[in-house]
Amino acid sequence: MEQANIRVAVAGASGRMGREVVKMVLADPELELVAAVARSAKQTDAGTLVGAEACGIPVTDDLELALVESRPDVLVDFTTPQSAAAHTRLAIKHKVRPVMGTTGFTPQDIEELDKLCKESGIGGLIAPNFSIGAILMMKFAAQAAKYMPHVEIIEYHGDQKLDAPSGTSVKTAEMISQVRGELRQGNPKEEETIEGARGGYYDGFRIHSVRLPGIFAQQEVVFGDFGQTLKIRHDSYERAGYMPGVNVAVKKVMTYEGLIYGFEHFID
Repeated sequence: MEQANIRVAVAGASGRMGREVVKMVLADPELELVAAVARSAKQTDAGTLVGAEACGIPVTDDLELALVESRPDVLVDFTTPQSAAAHTRLAIKHKVRPVMGTTGFTPQDIEELDKLCKESGIGGLIAPNFSIGAILMMKFAAQAAKYMPHVEIIEYHGDQKLDAPSGTSVKTAEMISQVRGELRQGNPKEEETIEGARGGYYDGFRIHSVRLPGIFAQQEVVFGDFGQTLKIRHDSYERAGYMPGVNVAVKKVMTYEGLIYGFEHFID
């Protein structure tokens, strides 16, 4: 018996990441695009969803209506941090597996959503980054922190990014902290003459967020030790680079139960 395609709905489908997801789903014969949710379907540029519209896929600004009427297996969400948790709850309510590329979840959110997924018998994923190169950067940084615990993170994004620090840098910091005890770095008598000059404090080390036009997405993890430094850096140049990871996530989330935090768990 031939296996049915995985039915996919895309939230944030008119956004820059959402449009890439729509194209990726339409190009994969194992996936079926069944709904595209845009912030305001009536105002969507006719060119942004041409792939979905050409296939007769409904475009709506009502996520719950899309979930009820199209009955997807998976919801891929690239919207805003303000709506991420609510969209995830809505997907789980309708037994749709959430694959969330949107950041903004608290540890309490993640614990609650994991419980809801398990109660519904479905899997879900929250991934601050779907880039396989970025995941490797995080893994290498966690490995290096075992031997070089003095570390700082510098992340660079365009000036339209809504959250700081980025979800990727926070996830990197969490992975480093799992293998490194809290170690307060720098001179104990140092003072910031300009507030924030030393960056955000996380378990003894610092995260610096740069926001400038012309930048897409980059992160550098810098380690220092006596007489040496180590820099682990990842650069993203276009959104299409995230799509192989999103494709893997959509397929693997069908085999999980409970909410997974971090795409690295899907590529081990």
